[in-house]
Amino acid sequence: MAAFNLSDSDHSSFILTGIPGLEAAHIWISIPFFTFYIIGLLENFMVLFVVGKEETLHAPMYLLLCMLGLTEISASTAIVPKALCIFWFNLKGITVGGCLIQMCFLHVVSVTHSAILMTMALDRYVAICNPLRYATILTNARIAKLGIVCLVRAVLFILPLPLLMNRLPFCANRIIAHTYCDHMAVAKISCGDITVNRRYGLLLVFVVLGFDLTVIAVSYGLIIRAVLRIPSEKAHQKALNTCTAHICVILISCTLALFSNLTHRFNHGVSPYVHIIFAILYYLLLPMLNPIVYGIKTKELCDKVRKYICRM
Repeated sequence: MAAFNLSDSDHSSFILTGIPGLEAAHIWISIPFFTFYIIGLLENFMVLFVVGKEETLHAPMYLLLCMLGLTEISASTAIVPKALCIFWFNLKGITVGGCLIQMCFLHVVSVTHSAILMTMALDRYVAICNPLRYATILTNARIAKLGIVCLVRAVLFILPLPLLMNRLPFCANRIIAHTYCDHMAVAKISCGDITVNRRYGLLLVFVVLGFDLTVIAVSYGLIIRAVLRIPSEKAHQKALNTCTAHICVILISCTLALFSNLTHRFNHGVSPYVHIIFAILYYLLLPMLNPIVYGIKTKELCDKVRKYICRM
């Protein structure tokens, strides 16, 4: 049987199955997914609107929160509409080009998201350990440049993925057991050797995520050391409260990301539908939970959001 390659000029397409084993429940599963997606959009657009309108919120911490929200909106919008088409209308086909674009876009956004979380940790480090120079070290212009650096870094790391996919032959099996085009989900249906793809995927997880987590851990180690040197217990609490929201977001994000990535590669004993559901929830829960966490823990943002909601 003749194989075809992603570089071929034909118009072959892949088929996304949705959630294998739970096809009969697709309609019911789509209800919470759609609800989470809409809530996440509304919350993040509200944060973006309020930060944009209120000059007092034009500060590095809130600009970084907006960047984080944009990555989460982008990721969920890249996968949820297609997933809902599968669940509601059984539209499972996706072109090879569309699959590659979705795959690369999702991974670029994910790596950018990780880098922004790291930048937020550095922001908290400067705010607590060097407060007198905070306004000069982290200006809004510098934060914007750091955001661009995060995006460029992500593009450079993800750029090899389409090249690695392009070398793989795809034979008769064009069925992807997923709701979206994940790198390893697509690679696994190839009839060629995917060893390089596996290794590069793991390299991305451990180098990119490992580096970002190391910087975050070091930043918070230095923050804790600085806080412990403060004699006032009230000052301890105030300093740590400024980090609580960010720590909660990191724990939620890293737990879901590590589970999703590692079970995809070492999925022995884990049902495929469990991995797929967790993978989708990663892109749905973060946009929904992060604005809530920051809204609860950040009084200034909470007050501004409440002001606009009361006007409606």
